[in-house]
Amino acid sequence: MGPVTGKQRKKVTIATLRSLYAKNEPIAMITAHDFPSALVADNSGIDVVLVGDSLAMVALGMEDTSEVLVEEMLLHCRSVARATKAAFTVGDLPMGSYEIGPEQGLETAIRFIKQGRVQAVKLEGGREMAPTINKITSAGIPVLAHVGLTPQRQNALGGFKVQGKTAGGALHILEDAMAVQDAGAFAVVLEAVPAEIARIVTEKLSIPTIGIGAGNTCSGQVLVQVDMTGNFPPGRFLPKFVRQYGNVWSEAQQAVEAYRADVKSRAYPAPEHTYPMPQEELDMFANAVEQSPHLQRRKL
Repeated sequence: MGPVTGKQRKKVTIATLRSLYAKNEPIAMITAHDFPSALVADNSGIDVVLVGDSLAMVALGMEDTSEVLVEEMLLHCRSVARATKAAFTVGDLPMGSYEIGPEQGLETAIRFIKQGRVQAVKLEGGREMAPTINKITSAGIPVLAHVGLTPQRQNALGGFKVQGKTAGGALHILEDAMAVQDAGAFAVVLEAVPAEIARIVTEKLSIPTIGIGAGNTCSGQVLVQVDMTGNFPPGRFLPKFVRQYGNVWSEAQQAVEAYRADVKSRAYPAPEHTYPMPQEELDMFANAVEQSPHLQRRKL
């Protein structure tokens, strides 16, 4: 990728995140799925880089996040971790790698730390996941929890729907958030919940809340990098909460189309893109070819 200019930041740690939370300074989190996307995030000053299981769809072309495997997640975690010299890096435990019980969750989390080279793991679920979170954190591995809309469970939720729109549903989210806090999670993602509910949950907790479709009163925000940079073809559905900050797809398509046109017209490569040789050497080569029968063009 080449050298990155600019002053290197100090490594973001759990202590850094707690300090940001204590100062009421919002935590900036973004996803990354490979070395280039992690490198741009890290060098843009992002606090936390999440290797989200969203890579199943945005990087691997899968239908949903339930399809991605542990081995695939670990491969991408390692790629991202090579770039995140400063950002705190979190790996998303995929569906099927932690739900069976706390022992399974701990075993997978250890693999993510040792093989994936991340500093923390994320898993979905509230009260029912508290024992697993406790097991993992007791082993010294930080856990980012995730409540509200939990995409890995979208079949049970009836699709990607806003959660907590009723009093009972909102209370359920608050109880889940408090349970994962008590289990030792260092922060909790609140996805697709009404802003007012997220505000109350944030006020009731003593750990940061990271919002995605949960309003601006959360302790921080997270977005899928592919979504917010506009690295997708026109017409693709975007969730309501996504703000598109760029149009990477358009820039890339223009570049590729221009390249194709130059190749077709032989405008590329131009002389400045080729390697010259001394004329006398070229003449000697051409003469040698001309005088060698076995180097002549063969007819089929």
